[in-house]
Amino acid sequence: QVHLVESGGGSVQAGGSLRLSCAASGRTFSRYGMGWFRQVEDKEFEFVASITSGGVTNYLESGKGRFTVSRDNAKKTVYLQMNNLKPEDTAVYYCAENWAGLGSMRVEEYHCWGQGTQVTVSS
Repeated sequence: QVHLVESGGGSVQAGGSLRLSCAASGRTFSRYGMGWFRQVEDKEFEFVASITSGGVTNYLESGKGRFTVSRDNAKKTVYLQMNNLKPEDTAVYYCAENWAGLGSMRVEEYHCWGQGTQVTVSS
């Protein structure tokens, strides 16, 4: 059974940085695409960033230039480096696996999700 565990969330002031980590326990992590999504209260999930099994990345438009997604297959971990954070980045951030190795922007194309980590950015 695959588990994903996010960490690294917290509270920062606007302009600050956080690095989120997502550790996987599955044996075939390197084959999976990984995505980061966020959710504000009960609103819909919003795509943030993704990285394919081949390392191709994609970003939410508002995150380009501020967010960087990367992966370390040896550690079975995907990271989301977030710089110049803004209050509108406040949300619970989730990582998820796409078993086809893709970096989809669609929630329904992910097969396994972590429990989320809270990011709060104050102005």
